[in-house]
Parts: sequence; C-alpha cells; structure tokens
Amino acid sequence: MAIIDTRRDQMFPILQPEEIDRIRRFGDIAHAKAGAVLAKAGEVSPGVMVVLEGSARVTRRDAMEEIHLIAEHGPGAFIGELAQLSNRPSLVDVHALTDLEVLRIKPERLRAVLVAEAELGERIMRALILRRVGLLETGAGGPVIIGRAADSVVIRLSGFLGRNGHPYQHLDPDTVDCARVLIERFSVDEAELPIVLCPGGQLLRHPSNAELARCIGMVGDLDPDRVYDVAVVGAGPAGLATAVYAASEGLSVLVLDTRAFGGQAGASARIENYLGFPTGVSGMALMARAYNQAQKFGANLAIPDEVASLDCDGDANENGGLSGYHLKLVSGETTQAKTVVIASGARYRRLDVPNLDAFEGSSVHYWASPLEAKLCAGQEVALVGAGNSAGQAAVYLASQVKKVWLVIRGRSLDASMSRYLIDRIKSLPNIEIVTRNAIVELEGEDGQLRAIRHRDLDTGEEGRCEISHLFLFIGAAPNTTWLSECRVELDNHGFVRTGQDLAPGHPSLQTSRHGVFAIGDVRAGSVKRVAAAVGEGAQVVAAIHAYLAEPVTTA
Repeated sequence: MAIIDTRRDQMFPILQPEEIDRIRRFGDIAHAKAGAVLAKAGEVSPGVMVVLEGSARVTRRDAMEEIHLIAEHGPGAFIGELAQLSNRPSLVDVHALTDLEVLRIKPERLRAVLVAEAELGERIMRALILRRVGLLETGAGGPVIIGRAADSVVIRLSGFLGRNGHPYQHLDPDTVDCARVLIERFSVDEAELPIVLCPGGQLLRHPSNAELARCIGMVGDLDPDRVYDVAVVGAGPAGLATAVYAASEGLSVLVLDTRAFGGQAGASARIENYLGFPTGVSGMALMARAYNQAQKFGANLAIPDEVASLDCDGDANENGGLSGYHLKLVSGETTQAKTVVIASGARYRRLDVPNLDAFEGSSVHYWASPLEAKLCAGQEVALVGAGNSAGQAAVYLASQVKKVWLVIRGRSLDASMSRYLIDRIKSLPNIEIVTRNAIVELEGEDGQLRAIRHRDLDTGEEGRCEISHLFLFIGAAPNTTWLSECRVELDNHGFVRTGQDLAPGHPSLQTSRHGVFAIGDVRAGSVKRVAAAVGEGAQVVAAIHAYLAEPVTTA
C-alpha cells in the first residue's frame, strides 16, 4: 500500500489552536482569494503555510500534465514538504479552494520552529519527510526522463536523482505509449534520446548531473562574498556528521559534494553492525536521515557542486589570522570559509582491463541499489570484491538475481569481511565464491556486456562466464587531487595526514594547514567504518571551535 494510505494521519496532522498560537511569532499572516495559486511545481514557494481559515487543494501533475489530487487542507493543516525546509522549488501545485487566511512561515523561520518547539517540531518534521516519501513513490513534481531503460545516461540520471532523494519519472518509449507521444510533441529525433523534461518546462538533451540539478533547482548560485564558519567537502557519513553537529551549535556550514549525499555508505543495501539498529538499516535510509537533520539545523547543502581546488595562497592562517580559505568549484564559482573540513572520502577503484569504460554505466556498476537490481533481475551477475561493501552487495543482489558469482583474489573472505556477512554468504545457495581469480577481459558490444573472462592467479588457467552485468567493489583510492594547490601533506598512499601523524602535539584531526581538518576515509590511519566516520565528524567540531576561538594576530 502507498504511504499516504498507511500513514495519512502522520503525513497530514491537524494543529490545535494552542499549537498554532505557539508558532505565530515565527510567521506572518497572508490572504488569498479563491482560485489563487499558492505554489507551483518548479517554482520556489514562500514557505510552509498553516491554514487558519478556508481550504486549499494540493495536486500533482504527471508527464502528460494530467492533474491528480494529493490532499485538501482545512483549518489547522499545513501546506509544505521538505522542499520548503531548504527553500527549493515546490514539487506540487497548491490552489486556494476558498478565500484563504494562512500563517506563512519562511524556510529560515521554519527551521527555528523545529528547534524551538521540540515536540511540535518533531510532528512537523515527520510530516515533511513522509510527504517527500509519498512524492518519491509517484515521481510527482520531479523531472521526466524519456529514454530506454538500458541506456547508460538514463541509468546515470535515475541513479543521481534517486540517491539524492528527488522524485522523478522514467518513461521508456519501447514500453510506454505516452513516451512516444511526448517525443512527437517536442519533435525529438530518436538519436537525441534520452531527454529530460524539467518541471519548469525546460527540455534537456543528454544533460550532466550538474545541468539537471540546476534545471530542477537542487542547487543554486553561491554567494562569493559570504564567509562560512566551516566548509565541508564531502557529504558522506563523516561530512554529514560535521554538518549536523556544527550547524546545531550555531556555526554557519556549507557542505559540497560532487554526486550525492551518503558517500559509499549510501550504496550499502543493509548495514547491520551500526550501533542502535539491531535489525539493520539501509545505507540510503541512514544517510537520508542525516541529510534531513543537517537541513533542519540550517546547513547549506550544495549537491552536486564539485570542488576543483582549495586555494591557500591568500590565507593568513599560518600567522595566526582567520582570513579563511577560498574554494574554487568546477562550475567556475568560488566560496569562502574560515575553516575547511576534508571529508571527500575515496574514489572507486576500476578494473585494469582495456575496454572497461565502454560498459560503465550500462553493464558495469559501482552501486548495488534497487535501480541496478531491476536491470539484472532474474539473471546471473558477477561481483568483484572481498570487503564488507562487497558482501552487503552480494547478499542484496542474491535476493534479486538468479546467481551471484563472487570473484576474489584471495583464498577466502576471512581476512577482509565481517564474520556475519561471511556466514550469510555461505548460507545462500545462489552465491558462488570464485577464489584466487581476477577478471582479465570483458566481451560485448554497443555498451552491452556479454561475458567476462577470468584467470586463476595460481595456475594461469582462464575461464569464461556469460553475464550481462558486472559489479565492482574493489576498494577505493583517496579523493585528494583537488588539494594539490593547497599543498596539504599526504602520506605515501595519498591519504591526508593529521594530528600526531604530523608532529607530537599537533592538534587532533588538523592537517598540515592551520584551520584545515581531515576526517573519515580520506584521513590517513582512519578506521573504515561508518560509526568511526560519524565519530570523527562530531569530534572535528570541537577542534573547529578551538581554532575559531584562537586570538587573531597580524603578521
């Protein structure tokens, strides 16, 4: 059943008069005539609106512009979802059914409500999250992707939107009639597919993730003159933890990430050894909660916005000042911060085979989410890797596919994988472990994998396995190339050195640059676990406070 049927009361709570009175100081009174447009999908709305008198209707539009009712709100109800928490474009249309009086609460004041009114704020926040989940179920208010399901661009865009918790619709012209109707309506040639229709009416052809994000209002322009207390580069567990704790303690926070929130943890189908979740939790669910929590406390999450370099030439921090750092983005924008937290994690390692890039995105995958599982449902797949991420992916895929060939270079999983995952893998009849083997060749054409060839590392004997999808979980290299201009000290493997690793008594988690910190997987000597990353994200906030409290001196 849809969430709107199972949790309607929590999605659409009615505030009592005394509760409305408690939050009046956070908003202003506004009036609208019957028929007036209060919010339009694709446009930024004025914020959350509590209905005082009259009624309003919330609707969504599908790809063919047909209107579907979501809810009607009367006195005591409030209009809005997570987009209004972060001042992003509305995903729904809202019209006044009658003459209307509302208490309008702008995004920054809404965050104040959530913090100041704990119990009431919890009910409001839960409703905002559940409404977003409802929109994700229908794709309401999001862009429409028109293209074939196996197209690598379609897979990339669908994955990008899904991992950022943004609704979207996908229409395959081979299976959905209205997709062909839209192709004809916009006079699109087959060779131009896939295309994307944004809620504001724009049409994109083969867009990048960044182009799509700007079209739908996920990211906006950064103020180059604003100086944040802390800029966090990377929105994985460590970066999001820093954002939550720093923002909740009153620091101004900017979080930048090139892809999506959650990092590698967000790719885990189920994390079962994270404290407090005895039945396990998906990485995406855990990271989405952290992402929403950071927004609640007012952190500015600019995703996707990729940092090209960290400029240290003009900083006076080496002399004890707090002039801050400049970050240059790939988009050409710049931003400033008094401190920088490097939480950029690692980049996925790639197989050393000549034609790998020909199959990436369509047949070779670095994530094992429902999107990828749908592509290979009922088939045999191969997965390379022997760590916990590989184990979690193998277990998840085994529930979706005919068979998983788990290819590892070692003689067993014992040295690199948690015991509970090893035991689970051994208990599943459709996972076969191929030890002491490496993939040496990929066969296929037009981006579609047909088979893999693998070699026994002891005997040199080669084998061939006919599969159409290959999953790679072979570790990652530190994502530190963007630090080259700042000359932050790295170890021999490219990880960032901090604290005692630099010199006795050097501040914990601080790099060789005063006011620049490193946490999580990118830090030399870090424990590669979600809990450890979250702990460092919290710990670094204390170090930031200590740094910002240092007396300012001049050279």
